[in-house]
Amino acid sequence: MKPIWHSLDVSLDQLNEWSAGTMAHYLGMEFTEIGPDCLRAMMPVDHRTIQPYGLLHGGASAALAETVGSVASSLVIDPQKSICVGLEINANHIKGVREGYVHALAKPLHLGATTHVWDIRITDDHHKLVCISRLTVAILPKRD
Repeated sequence: MKPIWHSLDVSLDQLNEWSAGTMAHYLGMEFTEIGPDCLRAMMPVDHRTIQPYGLLHGGASAALAETVGSVASSLVIDPQKSICVGLEINANHIKGVREGYVHALAKPLHLGATTHVWDIRITDDHHKLVCISRLTVAILPKRD
């Protein structure tokens, strides 16, 4: 399979360093795999990501989905010519999680010139489906 990425010169360490000082960093997200056509990240279920019932907050799941999908888009585009920004996200919360980690897998549904659409599946540590999300990303020309 031919990789979808603009450049193969990006490492997981670089992705995780780029998250410093962002919401992804604050919520404890960590990129864990760059596959030929997918990107994976994980996030802890802890005091930063739960709601008052002790369950993973749906907004934290959406933040994880948007992060992994947006970063995936940024790896597809030519960063010298374009930027990418989230345009629309939806999330269906399937199962509650109280502890451990959740793991997001982003795969492209569409990689066009002006939009990307990503399917993001979030699972728990036991590979049970927690959330299904779809993210649409706008590809915009970079301004000087």
